[in-house]
Amino acid sequence: MAGVHTLPELMAAILILMLAVMAAAWAWQALARDTGWVDVFWTFGTGAAGAAAALWPLENWEQPTPRQWLVAAMAVVWSLRLGGYIAVRVAGGHDEDARYKALREKWGKAYNARLFGFVLIQAPVSAILALAIALAARAPEAGLGPRDLAAVAIWLIAVGGESLADGQMKRFKADPANKGGICDRGLWAWSRHPNYFFEWLLWLAYPAIALEPSQPVTWLSLGAPLVMFLILRFATGVPPLERSMLASRGDAFRAYQARTSAFFPLPPRRAPLPQTGA
Repeated sequence: MAGVHTLPELMAAILILMLAVMAAAWAWQALARDTGWVDVFWTFGTGAAGAAAALWPLENWEQPTPRQWLVAAMAVVWSLRLGGYIAVRVAGGHDEDARYKALREKWGKAYNARLFGFVLIQAPVSAILALAIALAARAPEAGLGPRDLAAVAIWLIAVGGESLADGQMKRFKADPANKGGICDRGLWAWSRHPNYFFEWLLWLAYPAIALEPSQPVTWLSLGAPLVMFLILRFATGVPPLERSMLASRGDAFRAYQARTSAFFPLPPRRAPLPQTGA
């Protein structure tokens, strides 16, 4: 693959950039007293890093290819949509994200000090995502082709699905009649975390372009969907949010868990029939 010998240097530069971005995110959230700003900084920073990874002049400084522009645009639009959505929510005075509330309670007075390492560890994640973007941008096929179309289709479904899920949740929370309730409508009837599912799906778009089985380096593009799945499903995504919902909603959320898939959208399960005596 063209330009592979310079990828380590590019990834090192992106890692350093994102460490600086996340350090700034930590300082800003401490001043604002809302850790939600960390997600805003990470999303915008990752989008900028992805665009740089796609367009960086590894070999062809004067003439980025149409594929490079396409992949860079995918990264930037994703970043602006998601980062803008989070920024509006945080700036609008919404309650701090349940994940960070739980950490505040757990860490107490040491919260900001311990949060620093937690925030910085997100920089290597950005580098892994940017690597997938860089590999997709430099796929060797001349011109745009079926793989690019498949990637755009995946990306559109993912961005559209996440936007729809976010909109459904926003409308649910805006209705005072739903205060203290559980959103189980629309996509939320098929997955307890459809926004996370579509966010993971989006990162499959880059391996769709990049992966070439005969070129071992392109397998690294699978790191993006893999790391996002592990983070969203098993680390800082689903588990802390569900613990918070169980604490605040109790049996109502347990019933929702019993009938609704945790991550992948699936038809709702029927509630178990009540047991009757002989």
